[in-house]
Amino acid sequence: MHDLLLRHGTVHDGFGGPAREADVAIDDGRVTAVGRDLGAARQVIDVSGLVVAPGFVDPHSHSDTVPFLAEPQPFKLYQGVTTEIIGNCGFSCGPANPDTAGFMPAVLAGEAFTTFGAYLDAAQAAGPSNNLAVLVGHNTLRLAAGGMEAAPGPKALDRMCALAAESFAAGAAGLSSGLEYVPGAYADAAELVALALVARRWNLPYATHMRNESEGLADALDEAIAVATRAGVRLQVSHCKASGRAVHGSSAMLLAKLAAARRAGLDVRADVYPYRAFGTGLVAVLPPRACEGGEDALRARLADPAERAALRALAEDPATAIGVGLWRELHPADVQILTHTDPAVAGKRLADLPGDPWDALCDLLGADPHAAGVFHTMHDDDVTAIMADPLVSIGSDSGPPVGPNHPRTFGTFPTFLGTYVRERKVVPMAEAIRKVSSAVAAQFGLADRGWLGPGAVADVCVFDPAAIGHPGTYETPDTRPTGVRHVFLAGHQVIADGEFTGGRHGTVLRRGAP
Repeated sequence: MHDLLLRHGTVHDGFGGPAREADVAIDDGRVTAVGRDLGAARQVIDVSGLVVAPGFVDPHSHSDTVPFLAEPQPFKLYQGVTTEIIGNCGFSCGPANPDTAGFMPAVLAGEAFTTFGAYLDAAQAAGPSNNLAVLVGHNTLRLAAGGMEAAPGPKALDRMCALAAESFAAGAAGLSSGLEYVPGAYADAAELVALALVARRWNLPYATHMRNESEGLADALDEAIAVATRAGVRLQVSHCKASGRAVHGSSAMLLAKLAAARRAGLDVRADVYPYRAFGTGLVAVLPPRACEGGEDALRARLADPAERAALRALAEDPATAIGVGLWRELHPADVQILTHTDPAVAGKRLADLPGDPWDALCDLLGADPHAAGVFHTMHDDDVTAIMADPLVSIGSDSGPPVGPNHPRTFGTFPTFLGTYVRERKVVPMAEAIRKVSSAVAAQFGLADRGWLGPGAVADVCVFDPAAIGHPGTYETPDTRPTGVRHVFLAGHQVIADGEFTGGRHGTVLRRGAP
């Protein structure tokens, strides 16, 4: 007798093949059969008219500190996400040097661990609500070894490589970089290759938030491909975009470069979120030079009119597209302030603030270097073209579900399946499910997840294809998505008839662990 039988569903295996009407049997946390007349079960759920798919795998998330929140957090389970890849954009919760951990993003700095393994242990002990596979971040390694120094020297690189090796041995799922953020922005390609070569010893991928996603997009993508090629590692290009009006239409170039690299033998994939606005810290708008030496040095520069003028000249230098921050790809009306210590400015656009927009930005960051924003910089044609490409999966780029937020935190996957698949038919449903399951799991070495068939871990999402969606907006992002009916983690039902069943039933997936 089976433990569980999902009866009469429309089953997708996650590999992009045609759906079939079938039952799914689950025993001891794994799928044991898919077909008809599978016998009796202790629990039977009728899923007639519903899609039965592998649990979705989010390749790009920032849920690193979510396990430490006081209550279980089902915000990804409501979307059908059973596994998240975290530690992205070059930042992970370890290995951290206590003397420099304060330079990490505020959301991570409070949960910084001296070793990567200690973080994995703590996250597992705290209890994740869904599964987490964790990358070790280049920025975090650099902070631990050399602080905020732009050129910390060869001994620091040796230390970074040693810390990376320790992290991979402890179970890290790969290496990430965030080259628009400091201190990673100070690194050259040789430093990235050296760290990627360490990852290669464990056959692990390199995921990169590239050095530029606007006017320097082509050169930044060439660099990412060159690093992965030289190191012989798989490449994941994070949150692909053509950001800023000057590069709208560049999706064709981006996708052509990915395809050419693939034909040349590089195992390269990418991800995208189904939104035309991104979210990040406002400090990323400034040239990285502004942050050399840390937060106090940043405040001092922003308080000095001559330094402000020099930073603006660098940001607007037409001869330089990479390493000058996001300023040139933005219009003041594009910048929506998300969080700031002054609640009066939260929610406003940079264009709404009095005075010159550059000075207003510098004033904002001088008062709160950790302020964050939403940046409306992308064109729908680029978003949909990237989304449709077979090398591109769907990732949320979302963080914890607390405070002011981006709708991608609560609705990335239902938005993709509802707005872009059902309504706009950007890709067929079978291909859409491949993009959110096996395409991601394969890239990050999750051999037993991301597909639905005998032997797979029973991470399963059951949804109503006619109802799935998300009504959230940039003004009200934290609304419950619709259409996800049942979700299982290793056969344990965590969403039943659209409601969270409670508890913390996820696990930290260490490299090599099923």
